Amino acid sequence: MSTQIISPALSCRGLVKHYGDVVAVDGLDLEVSRGECFGMLGPNGAGKTTTVEILEGLSVPDSGEVEVLGERWRGDGLELRARLGVQLQETKFPEKLTVREVLTLFRSFYPEGPAVEETLGLVALREKAEARVGTLSGGQKQRLSLACALVGDPELLFLDEPTTGLDPQSRRQAWEIVEGLKARKRTVLLTTHYMEEAARLCDRVAIVDHGRLIALGTPRELIASLGAEHVVEFAVDAAAEVDEGALHGLPSVEGVARDGAAWHLTVREAHRAVPALLATLKQRGLEPTHLSTHHATLEDVFMSLTGRSLRDE
Repeated sequence: MSTQIISPALSCRGLVKHYGDVVAVDGLDLEVSRGECFGMLGPNGAGKTTTVEILEGLSVPDSGEVEVLGERWRGDGLELRARLGVQLQETKFPEKLTVREVLTLFRSFYPEGPAVEETLGLVALREKAEARVGTLSGGQKQRLSLACALVGDPELLFLDEPTTGLDPQSRRQAWEIVEGLKARKRTVLLTTHYMEEAARLCDRVAIVDHGRLIALGTPRELIASLGAEHVVEFAVDAAAEVDEGALHGLPSVEGVARDGAAWHLTVREAHRAVPALLATLKQRGLEPTHLSTHHATLEDVFMSLTGRSLRDE
């Protein structure tokens, strides 16, 4: 009996894109399964948006192969585009149109999908349906952009930094929308620099830096790769010298990283590492100007791999 092979929702192999002398994407390989919520995590300038624009058919790579829903981008790609929803990092709408008019226009681009009124309710914009786009707040415009991506009931949804500029309540509403799509087995590719967002929504996460894939796995797997559950952060006076070797020798410490004036210790047991750290600093006549502990996050994974924060520009 033959076994049907289901192609991935998205795949790219050896993806490369230059802008002059700048290498935005550097030999990237990715594969996203159907029904998966896949996150691309990285700092600004990591190549996330460039990669997504290539996958969306908005940009042509210098080299590499791309497949979307089992097809390659050819010609105008209209049939394939009708199966996609796209929320760009920034979208400009005609400011004199109303919210309803904008969404009605976008709905006309697709052969099927939910009613305009239903989509307005989904993104909590019914009360603003007759408001002109120019009167909307930044967060409301972001929700309108999300509505335009959803109005065609896409098989595959691209979300590029979907919750940037949203207030906490609107951000949670956006998360609930993505969770609803996951429940319907729709595929979502999102880029974000919010660790909580990636950890909550994504089945798998690709951490990207300088256009290259540096880590891939479930959020739980990536955090577990640190070898410890806790992170101790501390700083001392900028002029003080800290013995990095002594930090590595502290009990329960699995890793040490420095980010400017701040030190990050990945530890198995914070209650053992912190007293030992304070004693070591005191022996050297040092006193921390900052000390905190937290459970390890995807931010800490990036720090351990690159020595930099995800929020670095």
